[in-house]
Amino acid sequence: MSIDLVIEILTEAFYLVLLILAPILGAGLIVGVIISIFQAATSIQEQTMTFVPKIVITAIAVIVALPFITDKMIAFTHKIFNLISTVL
Repeated sequence: MSIDLVIEILTEAFYLVLLILAPILGAGLIVGVIISIFQAATSIQEQTMTFVPKIVITAIAVIVALPFITDKMIAFTHKIFNLISTVL
């Protein structure tokens, strides 16, 4: 196994992680900003007001993105398994 192959696999793995996590983190970020603006406008500083909606939206985003995540992970796993036979 060459260094170039290892770098290629790690690069693709990091890219895949970013691709999978971007929609989930983006949804949480958008909800957090909206709630922060609401809190600044109303002077309500309740901590659970930010925590609970972020958890709910993150869970919904994971459920919605689950088919996309599984497709990407299965494709990456197949590629790794095919590389095993090539390397050996």
